[in-house]
Amino acid sequence: MSERIVVDPITRIEGHLRVEVDIDEQGVIKEAYSSGTAVRGLELIVKDRDPRDVWAYVQRICGVCTTVHALASIRSVEDALEIKIPRNAHLIREIMNEAIFIHDHVVHFYHLHALDWVDVVSAISANPAETSKLAQSISSWPKSSPGYFLDVQNKVKKLVESGQLGIFANGYWGHKAYKLPPEVNLLAVAHYLEALDWQKEIVKIHTIFGGKNPHPHYVVGGMATPLDIDSDNGIHAERLMHVSQLIDQAREFVTQVYIPDLLAIGSFYKDWTYGGGLNNYLCYGDFSTGDLYDTKLYRMPRGIILNGNLKEVLDVDLKDPKHVQEFIDHSWYTYDGDRGGKGKHPFDGETTLDYTGPKAPFKTLDTDKEYSWLKAPRWKEHPMETGPLARMMVGYASGKEEIVNIVDETLKKLELPMDALQSALGRTVARGLESVLISGWMRNDMDELLANVKSGNQTTFDRTKWDPNTWPERAKGVGWMEAPRGALGHWIDIKDGKTYNYQAVVPSTWNASPRDHQNKIGAYEAALKGTPMLDKEQPLEIMRIIHSFDPCLACAVHLTDLETNKTTEIRLG
Repeated sequence: MSERIVVDPITRIEGHLRVEVDIDEQGVIKEAYSSGTAVRGLELIVKDRDPRDVWAYVQRICGVCTTVHALASIRSVEDALEIKIPRNAHLIREIMNEAIFIHDHVVHFYHLHALDWVDVVSAISANPAETSKLAQSISSWPKSSPGYFLDVQNKVKKLVESGQLGIFANGYWGHKAYKLPPEVNLLAVAHYLEALDWQKEIVKIHTIFGGKNPHPHYVVGGMATPLDIDSDNGIHAERLMHVSQLIDQAREFVTQVYIPDLLAIGSFYKDWTYGGGLNNYLCYGDFSTGDLYDTKLYRMPRGIILNGNLKEVLDVDLKDPKHVQEFIDHSWYTYDGDRGGKGKHPFDGETTLDYTGPKAPFKTLDTDKEYSWLKAPRWKEHPMETGPLARMMVGYASGKEEIVNIVDETLKKLELPMDALQSALGRTVARGLESVLISGWMRNDMDELLANVKSGNQTTFDRTKWDPNTWPERAKGVGWMEAPRGALGHWIDIKDGKTYNYQAVVPSTWNASPRDHQNKIGAYEAALKGTPMLDKEQPLEIMRIIHSFDPCLACAVHLTDLETNKTTEIRLG
């Protein structure tokens, strides 16, 4: 006999996610079901709007991913209209995307995921002098004295003694699955607090190049960033130097704080190899050293890996209707008035809502039927995992020297084989490794931008095809990119100068998808299966695995009244 356990809502994520699992008598997860419990209807909102404005609407899909949907949208329009942007605009876009990657990964590690591995309350029994010794042995970060860690410990003690843990409330403190010594817990808690201060600095790159954060500004044809080193109003030399300093500070925090902490914590969990799942990996590729459309120049290579086979990297064509399809057999949508058996390529996609789930209050979903507001994206009908681990696996299999070297070096330090990466721990390690790589790429891109500006090239916008009179009557395009959480695609169909159809397939749709027409499960569901749970009342193992993907199911929820078909926007936070 199996028992159904429900975790709803999954906390420390963006958006609304429900997970139901069936566990056997030994406490092992036999089946898992991932349900997106809020509907996102932005595809309907942008219909008939000016394609040049769509990025500003769809950027509001998320307040955490903030800039990535804008960039994917802009790229979709430029692809449809065959617009090539100036090199400076490409570099600024890359730097802004690299900044959100590093910000997102650091925040995820310390503030969303670390508490699955770190027992905060245990830190009050640590010896601050031993924590100081540990910190100085793994990093040259200056904040490492015994007095510094004693101050942090006293703050935690006051919270615990007051009975009001604040930001650390409702954790599973004392759970048997926690393995870190008190001194390592104290180190992690100290850097948790430091990361809160640090994270507000790197996003200043967006306010300088994009005008604000979150949701910085973009423009079809390049960037609206006025580069002028001699101007008081444009992006002058002082502001460029500020960006350069922020990049150096980010690289220092990643290499001196984030990575040492990651390896220190990971070394205690080397046997926690659960959460692998599909072993199918998808990466659209990004961060080109040349033209965006020359995928051979991507630092993050494009490709598909099936069944963990690192000897073969398959191609993905985002315009091929057989490569990318979304199925809705277990989703609350219909296609052409029907639900089952057929998938649709995003160019032909529909967002037709059809809720058939239970009325609240209810205990469990009927997972034999429809149970999610997420569709089920598939590559050639294969469920795929996307995100940092997928990028590392595709990059490694593609022979990218930087990726191969950093993966091999890290596995050697942890004394782990390659297949250990295919786990929740490996997913977390992969996120840190690409932070190191991206911080270096950001430095290189900024150096190239500075060289261009100094040589007199300050162009950031090409208005050649800005006027709709220059557009064809019908044009289709796809904007692809790698976002922090994985492969992101926006597909647009432009007709008579207006948005005729629009579809976005986001990373968490790939990863958190429900079952499809062949009853194949998605990445979350596959990763949970086979995991033993020590305490069903405190499902820490479920949180570890789900958090390793860094779920993002949308922060601005758009609800549609199915009787009036009227869309209402509800802003959270």
